[in-house]
Amino acid sequence: MDFDKNKFKGFIILKGYGLTDIAKWLDINPTTLYRKMARNGDFSRKEINLISEKLSLTQNEINDIFFSS
Repeated sequence: MDFDKNKFKGFIILKGYGLTDIAKWLDINPTTLYRKMARNGDFSRKEINLISEKLSLTQNEINDIFFSS
């Protein structure tokens, strides 16, 4: 299973946010966020839940972004 960086960025923009917003929500440096994205979505379950909640993602959207095959 793979992280879909393009879908991730697309949903962020669609919801009216930016990557810096995501970094703030996760309480991490934007550089750390970019690193997580570059490492095939190295997000913890807690981080995925927080992002999903803030972006109001459905379970299918979560699967498409974080667990695409």
